[in-house]
Amino acid sequence: MKLLVGLGNPGRAYAGTRHNIGFMVADRLAKRWTIQLKNASCHAALGEGVVGGCVVGVALPQTMMNESGKSLKCLIQRFSLEPSEILVVCDDVALPLGVIRLREKGSDGGHRGLASILKEFRTEAVPRLRVGIARAGQEKGKDLTDFVLGKFTVSEKKRLEEACASAVEACETWVVRGLTTAMNLFNKKVSAGCMG
Repeated sequence: MKLLVGLGNPGRAYAGTRHNIGFMVADRLAKRWTIQLKNASCHAALGEGVVGGCVVGVALPQTMMNESGKSLKCLIQRFSLEPSEILVVCDDVALPLGVIRLREKGSDGGHRGLASILKEFRTEAVPRLRVGIARAGQEKGKDLTDFVLGKFTVSEKKRLEEACASAVEACETWVVRGLTTAMNLFNKKVSAGCMG
């Protein structure tokens, strides 16, 4: 089994915010794979299906973002999974909007959801798909809380749709063909015009 985990904050107040792009991608995958997400144990909305002959779970932790690791640790124990059998989808303020990046391991990069997961798992070897949300001219080093909890602007919607579509394809490639293939195919897709 493989488990796809979209990160975000639960509740209507956070729906459609930049920080919830992991939820957006996971929701699209669930619809594409005809997987119904239901509130389950481990403080997560969860569903299972079969994709390309592989059993796949889709999960959306229902804890707040910075507690995502508790939900995910419970899920991997429940399904007897190794960290290498999951793929975490989350936003990244260091990547331009429209750019996606797959990594096999690494630091949390300042993302509190990832930080919670790495802390609970006690390893940085947790595969993740980072979806860029940065905009051109964005100041680095400043407090980005309001930005990540804000909603996408009308002018950002087209690139958001493109990013989500690419992320969905990358996730499906990960399920069917593995992480290395997905990385080789999707980490090369960089557009110089992605920021705006």
